[in-house]
Amino acid sequence: MEIKLLSKKDVTESLQEQLSKLYLQLNAELKQLSLKTILKEEGYIDIAVCLENNELIGIAMMANYKVVSGYKGMIEDVVVSETHRGRGIGRKLMDILLLQAEKRQLNDVLLFSGHHRTAAISLYKSLGFTLKSSGLYVKKFQ
Repeated sequence: MEIKLLSKKDVTESLQEQLSKLYLQLNAELKQLSLKTILKEEGYIDIAVCLENNELIGIAMMANYKVVSGYKGMIEDVVVSETHRGRGIGRKLMDILLLQAEKRQLNDVLLFSGHHRTAAISLYKSLGFTLKSSGLYVKKFQ
């Protein structure tokens, strides 16, 4: 199993096809942008992937931005293949994104999660995210 940050040079047609299939497990109604489009400009998004025998089995993304209140990261689209859940892959994907957030010196990392996603919420809380009254989870770095 290999977990890493995705770069432009890693993007292939096969990886894009695998991503499209994996995202159906998250939400079949999502309109997907291509990885090449997402990675076109550097620094705006970090994509953590988990590969096993050249098969994409997990992915998580963090959009990076700055506003008056500071430098932020927004975790989006965390999905692990149904056949590979329960192996700690989601935690490893989140760990690599949170390490990247520290390197980027972000002030906060935010994420939204449906209240019905109890396993995901337990993971986020164990990583230090807290529930805000808005339903938004935030992890403070400074």
